[in-house]
Amino acid sequence: MQARMQNPAMVLPDAMPAILNVLKAVEKGGVPKTTLELVHLRASQINGCSVCVDAGARSARKAGESDERLFAVAAWREAPYFTDAERAALALAESATRLADRTDPVPDEIWDEAARHYDEKGLAALTLMIAVTNLFNRLNATTRQIAASASW
Repeated sequence: MQARMQNPAMVLPDAMPAILNVLKAVEKGGVPKTTLELVHLRASQINGCSVCVDAGARSARKAGESDERLFAVAAWREAPYFTDAERAALALAESATRLADRTDPVPDEIWDEAARHYDEKGLAALTLMIAVTNLFNRLNATTRQIAASASW
């Protein structure tokens, strides 16, 4: 497999710093870094973005995630490794990533469960993390970026 082009966020010089600034803001939302990493990994798995799955697993491990939890993210509902707050964040990530799968993309029950565990700042951080992950997934998948070769 060969990339179609360099990642578009690298081609336009103002794009990557702007995206990275959003990620810096996300880190100030009060959501544990490991939870943000799990959300990133799950959305990337759904979207089939090999670059983000690879980088996300590495980043999560660096943030302290165990192999057991990383291996189980795709089956988080059945795995015993996740807290209720993490499960709520993962459910939100799945719904917000699969917008076209149902008429009510993020049902109240999913939102309300996330709101039970995260305040407005935390919900904003999770929502932005999911959105930026989906942005990266779409850039990488469209241009066929290669896992472990990304240069950002």
